[in-house]
Amino acid sequence: MIVMAIIAVNVAVFLYQLSLGPQAEQLFIYEHALVPARYFRPAWAWETGLSPTDLTPFVTNTFMHGGFLHIILNLWTLYIFGPALEDRLGPVRFLVLYLACGAIASLAHALPNAGSPYPLLGASGAIAGVIAAYAVRFPYAWVRVLFIIVIIPLFFNIPAMVFAGLWFFMQVLQGASELFNPYGGSGIAWWAHIGGFLAGIIMLRLLEPAHAASAMFYNGGPWEITRRR
Repeated sequence: MIVMAIIAVNVAVFLYQLSLGPQAEQLFIYEHALVPARYFRPAWAWETGLSPTDLTPFVTNTFMHGGFLHIILNLWTLYIFGPALEDRLGPVRFLVLYLACGAIASLAHALPNAGSPYPLLGASGAIAGVIAAYAVRFPYAWVRVLFIIVIIPLFFNIPAMVFAGLWFFMQVLQGASELFNPYGGSGIAWWAHIGGFLAGIIMLRLLEPAHAASAMFYNGGPWEITRRR
């Protein structure tokens, strides 16, 4: 199963990051995470030892994470939405969708942050594509959403399409607010989420087998997901 393989690679990379000392980890992050200035400020890139012609960080950053909460929430979301989508697309098509969404999400982050020397890392852009494709493919599947009010958990179920729509609206709202207030950023790559989400819809249409596209309902049980930032 490709979903489990992706999860395993993410965990392996994260464990490798933890095994490094602070300086070595910083070097590893700058080499393999996405640093936008690396591609838009070539002179700066060469001075810092980064090659502006190496495009692999547009994908490799999606297998890296910045902490336990970061990786747990990302991989849990992938585990919830990924298997059903992989089952319909097949492992090869699902992998192509996942990697393409991750690369497009990286580009969507890099363009409005062209001069940024800060590295982007995390699977959330690729997973945003999975969420979008899942919602289009299984619009009436129920998603159990968890909200935390102070310390009280509140659960409720909504259709996948409604969940994805609300989630996407929040990303656009937050991304737009940071464009108008660049110094009030939260450190979250909203535009990577937006780019990955839109890529998921497009890639699904390109990759979905013709016989699967005709079936618009999924009769599985309710899926659970924890709402994250």
